[in-house]
Amino acid sequence: MGELINKIKLNNTGLTVPNYLFKGNKVKYYGDFSVNVAFLDKKNNWKNLKSNVLEPDENSFDKHSLTVIETVLTARGIMVVYDSSYQERGIAYLNIGLAFFDPKKPDKLIWRNESPFYSYEVKTDEDIIPNETIFDGEEMILTWKLGVEEEIEVRIPHPYIHLDTGSKKRSNLKKQFEVKRYYNNPIIKPKEENNWETKATFNPAALYTQDKIHLVYRAIGTNDVSVLGYASSRDGFNIKERLNYPIFLNRRGGKNIYNKDKSEKSPISYISGGGGEGGCEDPRITLIDDTVYLTYTSFDGWGSLRMALTSISLKDFLDHEWNWEKPIMISPPGEIHKNWVLFPEKINGKFAVLHSISPDISIEYLEDLKPKKEKRYIKSFFSSVANLGRWDSKIRGAGPPPIKTSKGWLLLYHAMDVFSDPDKYKLGAMLLDLKNPQKIIARSKEPILEPNEDYENDGWKAGVSYSCGAVKKGNKLLIYYGGADTVTCVAGTNLNIFVKELLETGKPKINKLKH
Repeated sequence: MGELINKIKLNNTGLTVPNYLFKGNKVKYYGDFSVNVAFLDKKNNWKNLKSNVLEPDENSFDKHSLTVIETVLTARGIMVVYDSSYQERGIAYLNIGLAFFDPKKPDKLIWRNESPFYSYEVKTDEDIIPNETIFDGEEMILTWKLGVEEEIEVRIPHPYIHLDTGSKKRSNLKKQFEVKRYYNNPIIKPKEENNWETKATFNPAALYTQDKIHLVYRAIGTNDVSVLGYASSRDGFNIKERLNYPIFLNRRGGKNIYNKDKSEKSPISYISGGGGEGGCEDPRITLIDDTVYLTYTSFDGWGSLRMALTSISLKDFLDHEWNWEKPIMISPPGEIHKNWVLFPEKINGKFAVLHSISPDISIEYLEDLKPKKEKRYIKSFFSSVANLGRWDSKIRGAGPPPIKTSKGWLLLYHAMDVFSDPDKYKLGAMLLDLKNPQKIIARSKEPILEPNEDYENDGWKAGVSYSCGAVKKGNKLLIYYGGADTVTCVAGTNLNIFVKELLETGKPKINKLKH
């Protein structure tokens, strides 16, 4: 640990901006139910320059009492970090906000977070009061008093370390602070004590229901067979529950379909994530009414790679009674298909299966998803190479099931730049028309997530960020993805801002995320 410096006792008298003068005067920012700014006059008296330079509305996360906890002069403006924590109905809500002001006019707000820069929830009946901030190298140590005796302490990377001062292309502050990786990735790692998940735990499906985010992740163990595990989180970042047994095996009729019969099949060249013995891969889950649907890639370890569908009642899913329906194959035999997703609601009264995004958005509309006596398969055509000269010159397929927004269906997808950055799986975004989702409204002109972190390169396959799950939680979009075909990670953004940027610029971007 580096030397602890700049210990600051917090109070609502405010904080002076270091190394900054406005018309020869020192300036400080202070809080009440808004952020205010004052200057030091010639008689050494603080005089209010302007009140309510940042005034939250009744629907803002920071509508409670505010305490300024940090002021920094940066190349982007005067950065003000403030606390807006409060206690309500037995829960303490810790919230940290972030804003920037114009150095030439310090009462002019340039930009502010619409969602907390950091947030956390603690069960307590005690009042919560911000106590002090300590800087330890590039970290901020935040503490709060709970009642008389209790104290909460958290560490987060200081927000100034993520200012991209050297890039003119990314001068928009929203891109730096609104769409970010979680700083404590990965959130799920392999477990040596469970032989079914010793090698990899990655590519999770995600479902937000009953105030909890449920993750169904792909796991590979000592037998190199892919199965599905379960974990859950209240806040979307910290795993509070993780079962020590798999919840789904790739079986039909009581027989493991990865028990291959080489004498009757022709082998295919396919090994994914180290799972050379087959199983169930890359799950996507969708809740429609009271049924949880699961689509996944079914691999027999030898000669068949097909899309499969099963389901379970929401009640059984929440009760951990894993009574899955008998899986059915929805792609034809003798063909290789991956990355099929189910829309989370019916479109024009029918279930909608998105099975290809290149060269066009292809959707199959079905009256029902019940298995029939007669075999019925979705015929799909997929072309992986398109858009020469773009970052997504090789399309891989859809990511999580589409998320409905007021502006359209948000669809994340996987692609590669095979000409200038080959062998890296990156994530892009599309916006599809609500009434006709085969029509693309907007599309990201650059990847929103690319594998640059160690945990996205150190594993079974370097250079992979691969998402199967994303959820809307309040005003946040949380994206769950596999890193290096080995671990589970999360990134997030304010959904409304993300969609707005996608429509206006096509360039939303992901960096570091603090929950």
